[in-house]
Parts: sequence; structure tokens; C-alpha cells
Amino acid sequence: MPKARETAVYTHGHHESVLRSHTWRTAANSAAYLLGSLKPHMKILDVGCGPGTITADLAALVPEGHVTGVDHAEGILGRARATAAERGLTNVDFAVADVHALDYPDDTFCVVHAHQVLQHVGDPVQALREMRRVTKPGGIVAVRDSDYAAMTWYPESAGMDDWLDLYRRVARANGGEPDAGRRLRSWALAAGFTDITATSSTWTFATPDERAWWSGLWADRTLASEYARRATESAHATEEQLRAVSRAWREWGEREDGWFSVLHAEILGRK
Repeated sequence: MPKARETAVYTHGHHESVLRSHTWRTAANSAAYLLGSLKPHMKILDVGCGPGTITADLAALVPEGHVTGVDHAEGILGRARATAAERGLTNVDFAVADVHALDYPDDTFCVVHAHQVLQHVGDPVQALREMRRVTKPGGIVAVRDSDYAAMTWYPESAGMDDWLDLYRRVARANGGEPDAGRRLRSWALAAGFTDITATSSTWTFATPDERAWWSGLWADRTLASEYARRATESAHATEEQLRAVSRAWREWGEREDGWFSVLHAEILGRK
């Protein structure tokens, strides 16, 4: 029986406004729940590595081990390799992979990590089964995903409400689940995990610089990214509606009392 393959479309794409946020991510701000479990000798698989900033951090934390970063999009791996090279890391490599059918033997890795991946895949339970399969007995599958419906901000903004509604519709039309965070534990149970530690953490954007950065990347992403193209081509929004949402983001970012929080769910599943 053939293995499942990716059927979802990555909603964000790799526009500069997307990479602006992806390259900001570090092991400290995106994988803190995992770091206490790492040992210097470990062999790690980083699924959906993108531009490789978290991957490189993980490699630095396992100097006697090795990290393999994989992504479904071959084009982004050049950026990931450059990130590792700039840091002088020699214990990391990168490859194209589909998380639904990983091209690695059973029991290969000490840790399999995925950040903001399961919300974008066609079958998250199958993805977790594959991540579990390639993990060694006693090893860990570590997954962290945001939950769009749980994101919250102040002050209230009709335009921002429109953004959230639009993003969730586009993401689901692409085959993903934008409210993945709340589902992680359930998906892990369905994938066969019995030893699961479930936690949560947040990103918060409240200072002037944080608001300007977060609002700016979403304002730009709403107009110029793969997400914007799919929103209009699939008739989820007109270009004028996208411009209105982009303006709402910039207006929120200029508010002195502006505050935005992104909730993330996290699981450590032990095999």
C-alpha cells in the first residue's frame, strides 16, 4: 500500500515578509520546551526547517551529535545551508522530505522536532506517525504549533477581525488546520503516543519596535505573499479587501496601547 503524500498547500509561501518572521525564530524563542531534554550527543531531525535558524541553534546545542533539517520546499534549503555555513557548523545537513513519508529507517533519531508544521500538512496524524516511526525507542517527538483562533489583541479592530477570518478560510482551503495548537495532543494520541507532555507558551508583541515589526510583516504579507495570491485567486477576498486588512494591521501597529499575543501549544511525545 503506497504511503500518504502531502496534499496541502503551504499557505504562507516564502515571500520576504514571511522569511522576516521565520528568520527571527530561534531555539530559545520557539523551542524552549524541548531544550531541557537535549544531550550533546543526540541525533536530531528538524522537520519543516525553513531557513534553518532553529536547526542551526539545535546543532550548536548537540556539538557531539548531528542535526538533519528537512523541508518540503527545496528552494528554501539554500538559505538554510547558508545559515549553517555562516555559523561555522559542521554537524548539520539538509534535505527535501515529505513528513507524511519520511525517507529514513525506523528508530533513526533521538529527537524529531517540528515547529509550526502540523498546521500546514494534509494529514497531521500520519505526519506524527512518521515522526514517531523514525524516532528511537525512548526518544522524543517535539511539536509546537500556534492556534489562530486563540490569538488575541488590543485594541479591538474590525479590520483585524477580518484578517483572522480570512486567514483561517484560506488556510483550510489549502488543506491545513490553522487552529492546530489545541489539537496537538489529540492528534498525538491518534498517532499512537501514550507518554505525552502537553504545555503552552506565547509570543507577545507590545513594545513600539515589536508592534512595528509584527504589524509590518503581516501588512506586507497580506498584499504580496503566496497567501495573498491564493486569497484572491480562490475568491476569498478582493484586492481592495486585502488592502483594507493591510491598513488595519498598520493602524494597530501605530497604537501606543497596542498588544498582540500568539498562543502556541507544545507536546513532547516519548516513544
